Amino acid sequence: MAGTVSLDSVDVAILRALQNDARISNKQLAAAVGVAPSTCLDRVARLRTAGVITGYRTLVDRAKLGYPLEAFLFIQVRPHRRPLVEPFVQHLLAQPEVRAVYHLTGPDDFLAHVTTADAAELQRLVLDELTARDEVVRVHTNLVFQAWDGGAIPAS
Repeated sequence: MAGTVSLDSVDVAILRALQNDARISNKQLAAAVGVAPSTCLDRVARLRTAGVITGYRTLVDRAKLGYPLEAFLFIQVRPHRRPLVEPFVQHLLAQPEVRAVYHLTGPDDFLAHVTTADAAELQRLVLDELTARDEVVRVHTNLVFQAWDGGAIPAS
């Protein structure tokens, strides 16, 4: 596979630990994976330089901020051509309700993960920001009842 980086079991353990707690100290991380702190620091730096670690983020409970309604919007556009993809994705990402956008194969072209304050706000997003656009031919909405986060990268 082009662009892949060779990882050993220590690298995988480091990545797994950081995915579970990106705020872990280097000393704690080194102890968790069984290497010296200096070795751990070098390994993390190498993983960053190689582009394996691309950043850190803060996860926010959007329901506690007043956005409890979560949905997936399956969006079909026509024409589905390259010049349309980037501007359409940028339009989606400009909406504050949009958490993530995926370009898909199959009957739908895009999947947008969104959170809103309520059903009326979700309806506004769909009607005013999506179906009002000429290229959007269909939006299929699935509400999320409950969600679980997946684990870290699998063992090699």
